[in-house]
Amino acid sequence: MPTPPESTKISLRQRLRAHARIHWPRVADLRFRYRGQFAYVEGELTDGEVWPLIRLRYTGSASQWGFALYLASSGKYEDQILPSGLPVGSPEEALDCAAGLYLTTPDI
Repeated sequence: MPTPPESTKISLRQRLRAHARIHWPRVADLRFRYRGQFAYVEGELTDGEVWPLIRLRYTGSASQWGFALYLASSGKYEDQILPSGLPVGSPEEALDCAAGLYLTTPDI
């Protein structure tokens, strides 16, 4: 199980924050924490509320990550298939999937 290097963590934060600024106006900021191969992403909304959104699983590539969605009903993250039909994809795809379910429609 590879763990993401610091450069990948920095890149992930920059990419997802830039993507959220453009596509998800309700998201004021994203919070990140790491544990082993996983990156946990929470959305801080403009009203100050913080929502757990996704868990990304590092696959050894900064551009392809496994995806788990936070399920409030169980309080756990559950592996998911992205809308593309694949079990791995870009971090932006994973954020769009979770935000599309929990927030609003993106401004694409």
